[in-house]
Amino acid sequence: MSNNENGNLEPKWYVIHTYSGYENKVKANLDKTIENRNLQDLVFDVQVPMEDYIEVKNGKKRVVKRKIYPGYVLVKMIMTDESWYIIRNTRGVTGFVGPGSKPIPLTDDEVRKMGVEDIPIKLDAEVGDNVRVISGPLENFIGVIEEILPDKQKVRVLVSMFGRDTPVELQFDQIQKI
Repeated sequence: MSNNENGNLEPKWYVIHTYSGYENKVKANLDKTIENRNLQDLVFDVQVPMEDYIEVKNGKKRVVKRKIYPGYVLVKMIMTDESWYIIRNTRGVTGFVGPGSKPIPLTDDEVRKMGVEDIPIKLDAEVGDNVRVISGPLENFIGVIEEILPDKQKVRVLVSMFGRDTPVELQFDQIQKI
């Protein structure tokens, strides 16, 4: 069994394409195969991302779940020849998403935005550093990090507004070190 080309055995999220309407069957088949073949050390999670959706029928509102990405299943796995082969040959799977036959893992940012997994952001700044706000209502304001709250993935930044320093709480991904 060969590992992926850079020798990295860290699990990543990959997107597999399925026949439309087969997403849950593919998940069930994969879960069963992983269990039967003891592949828990190669394939860690299989998800069909769902969202709540309000449906109105006959004047009645009800909340139903619907697939966020119809035709796709997300798999957190270590890409090896074996794991690729098993997933590729699962009933209902038409292939991995990526150019040609080379599956491309999702970036941490994509995984966060898709709401698949909460990956903590590594902050490359420390207390006292000057930062620029890169998103939100204070975009382009400059400030100084006053406090880092790693458990909340937030920082308290002193931003100069209207001639005085105002402490604001921002997400790690809303700031950039200058």
